[in-house]
Amino acid sequence: MKKYKPTTPGRRGMTGISYRNILTASKPHKALTRGVNRSVGRNNAGRITVRHKGGGHKRVWREISFRYDKLDIEATVKTIEYDPNRTGFIALVSYKDGEKRYLLLPKSVKVGDKIIASEDAVIKVGNSLPLKKIPVGAFVYNVELKPESGAKLARSAGNYAEVIANDDGFVHLKMPSSEIRKVSEKAWASIGEVSNDEHRLVNIGKAGRARWMGRRPTVRGSAMNPVDHPHGGGEGRAGRGRRRAVSMWGKPTGKGQKTRTPKKYSNRFIIKRRKVGKKR
Repeated sequence: MKKYKPTTPGRRGMTGISYRNILTASKPHKALTRGVNRSVGRNNAGRITVRHKGGGHKRVWREISFRYDKLDIEATVKTIEYDPNRTGFIALVSYKDGEKRYLLLPKSVKVGDKIIASEDAVIKVGNSLPLKKIPVGAFVYNVELKPESGAKLARSAGNYAEVIANDDGFVHLKMPSSEIRKVSEKAWASIGEVSNDEHRLVNIGKAGRARWMGRRPTVRGSAMNPVDHPHGGGEGRAGRGRRRAVSMWGKPTGKGQKTRTPKKYSNRFIIKRRKVGKKR
């Protein structure tokens, strides 16, 4: 972690990632980038559907390969780069057939290391295999939900899922949220955990830095009037006056409330619900 001298009140306690010690390239590979207009919380009519988003620095989109469609061809890590669109670092890899791709970088992989996606790959960090070939107890990231669908699970900084069992065509994974769920044994995953595990320790330090990231201010419901929020009103710092914490629209939110759709299609794949609230 990088700490700053308290030259201003905002600098006091501010921390950041020591990118200089990790990254090996300052500009992305142009052939794998494109421009993108972020929706910043608006729908196609321009109305706000997600609050607290907007502004922020302009970003270039990096085309990351999440599909396991380059099998049995060894790749060499050429550079380690920053991606403003995700929390983990990315790696530019060059395959033996000459193709270059961006992949999500696992922790401990360095420039020059060899990685491969193969059913017969060695169990080592960075290699990719079907879940049925990965031993119990291994940490995996970039996990597919369905075979050939592309990786969906355990993709953010420092995250991993743990293989805890194999049973009847499914592999049981303990997710970063503590949920235990079944995933098809034919789905693919990569060995290891996502890089940049210090991301969760960063102290933004000042409101301006949050604005650079595209985060607009959040106002507490208890600071509003009753007409604006269910938590609003009262003399002084009043409690919320109701059993459950709710959103501006009265829907249960945060503080251990269950928000999952009761009849969701994937309920049958969940063995154990995630732990929520303070006890977690």
